[in-house]
Amino acid sequence: MELRLRGVGHSYGARAVLRGIDLDIPAGQIVCIVGPSGCGKSTLLRMMGGLEEPDEGEVLQVGEAPKQCLNPLTYIFQDFALLPWRTVAGNVSLVLEDHGISRADARERIENVLERTRLTEFAGALPRQLSGGMKQRVAIARALVVNPAVMLMDEPLSALDSQTRELLMDDLISLWIRTPFTAVYVTHNLAEAVRLGHRIVVLSRRPGEVREVVTLDKPLEARAYGDADLEVKQKHLWELMRAEAAAADAELIGG
Repeated sequence: MELRLRGVGHSYGARAVLRGIDLDIPAGQIVCIVGPSGCGKSTLLRMMGGLEEPDEGEVLQVGEAPKQCLNPLTYIFQDFALLPWRTVAGNVSLVLEDHGISRADARERIENVLERTRLTEFAGALPRQLSGGMKQRVAIARALVVNPAVMLMDEPLSALDSQTRELLMDDLISLWIRTPFTAVYVTHNLAEAVRLGHRIVVLSRRPGEVREVVTLDKPLEARAYGDADLEVKQKHLWELMRAEAAAADAELIGG
């Protein structure tokens, strides 16, 4: 299944947030969205997920969802959103409980996704016993267990320290190489974008418009920290954003 956005625009009262967004999210790709503060990145993600309706244009779901898909769209947030009284396996199982699947199917799904995210030995642990990076891996496992058509990821690594972010990026790349998934990944971090994205959508300052879509042809498995090619791409992204980022920050400070 693909997402297609056509002429999407949105305002909060008199303040225009997004304008004229035309964008395709191809199946099997990670599409990163970057842009100055306040340019509407998270609003755009909410519209893709159906949490908000655009004032203009439309968001289309095209094609069939994957086999055994329980939720076509699922979110991963920066705050983990784990229930502290549930174990790792219990937090993952939570999203299966309203789907009427058999216990055997649920158990198979949970075991599979814990193995994929390297959490099997922590299945009985509580969130308070886990590091921040481990908690986010649980959140990723919980999203994957419903076999979604598209994962919508809103700054999923921004609450983590730099070392943990690097490890989680490695985890996401390994997951994608093993079983390619479709994701829209909102981030302020350009290094994350060039490390993870097959395509990077650069939005202008508010009202956000698509300024450029940057394609990265280098395979995910060939990318690494300190990669010279990625640094060139990252510099290009910053040159696109530099002036507007400064102007957006000044605008936010001024209210």
